[in-house]
Amino acid sequence: MLQFSPAVAVSAPQRIELLEFAKAAAIEAGASTLPFFRTETIIENKLSDGGFDPVTEADKAAELVLRERIRARYPAHGICGEEFGLEEGDGLTWVIDPIDGTRAFMSGMLHWGLLLGLFNGERPVVGVMYQPYTGELWSGDGSRAEFQRGDLVRALHTRDCLQLDQAVLTTTSPKYFRGAESEGFHRLESEVKLSKYGGDCYIYGMLAMGFVDLATDGTLNPYDIQGLIPIIEGAGGVVSTYAGENPSLGGTVLASANETLHRRALEVLNA
Repeated sequence: MLQFSPAVAVSAPQRIELLEFAKAAAIEAGASTLPFFRTETIIENKLSDGGFDPVTEADKAAELVLRERIRARYPAHGICGEEFGLEEGDGLTWVIDPIDGTRAFMSGMLHWGLLLGLFNGERPVVGVMYQPYTGELWSGDGSRAEFQRGDLVRALHTRDCLQLDQAVLTTTSPKYFRGAESEGFHRLESEVKLSKYGGDCYIYGMLAMGFVDLATDGTLNPYDIQGLIPIIEGAGGVVSTYAGENPSLGGTVLASANETLHRRALEVLNA
């Protein structure tokens, strides 16, 4: 299991190189998912307790491509993926969600994507989100972020909304919140202008693009959020747990367009 450890220093030039690798690897791995999309692909349930946590052939294919590319380019680095677990390395660990939004994928819908982040023991230092069917690529290193689709390349900036009553709130589903966190979410929902359900990784991409102001999900794993953190922060956003702590290992996470809105949302969530 991925854990916090002393941070490994990564220089600015190294981040540029690592991010370019991550983008290229994500695009290559994403291509391996397309033969399975909107087909009668095999779907397995990873849970045996009556719950449903699906995995498809596409999830496994994409993660295997990424693991192969990482081992070839950075053999000393660790790898932590949703489907094939943790391989420890030198303190830098690539964190993989080969398909974030598998339920959308198996339903033929578009709100899914490949997530890849590089964890330095404390936080992810680069991150990529790629939707291979639409060809959309989000990337960031915590200080800048950009969106690419075909020949279009543009810098990402979150919105400057400061008031909850003017904010757009998104979550994949309120059913993933538990107890006090569920109560807090519904309090926050009652304060905002608009709330929208569904989207998985896409809701965080839309926050980075400036279309929504708040994105939140419960019961996240590290691979669900690490690839997104450098994108959100690079676009000017803020990400934490509901307790205001480092979200890199998952849990119940809130992402906001700016620090002021984040603080106000946390106050409501924890009232």
